[in-house]
Amino acid sequence: MTIQETLQTICKALSSKKAEDIRIVDIHGMTDIADYFVVCSGRSAPQVKAIYDALDEAMSKQGLEARRSEGVSEGRWIAVDYNDVIVHIFHKEAREIYALDALWNNGTNVTVYND
Repeated sequence: MTIQETLQTICKALSSKKAEDIRIVDIHGMTDIADYFVVCSGRSAPQVKAIYDALDEAMSKQGLEARRSEGVSEGRWIAVDYNDVIVHIFHKEAREIYALDALWNNGTNVTVYND
């Protein structure tokens, strides 16, 4: 699976549970931790967890397992590491506080996902 196919699978899974404001942030060359962040929001902790569950299921079907997941039990900010892509699923309020996609935006590296 190419990185673009992986990103597409991730974004479709997030969208399937009505994740809001899905953005792909190209961080290649800015850091060694990953090549991309995918950032999205949910309106409630249960929705954030449902978005995570849909992501986990979709990626497992593709044979891709997360190296690590953090924040699942709280449902405020879930980070899922798929090696080259780290997915951040925020509760809407937490996303506004941390502004992760704005922090890594250099003006040309953020793509808004529209399904």
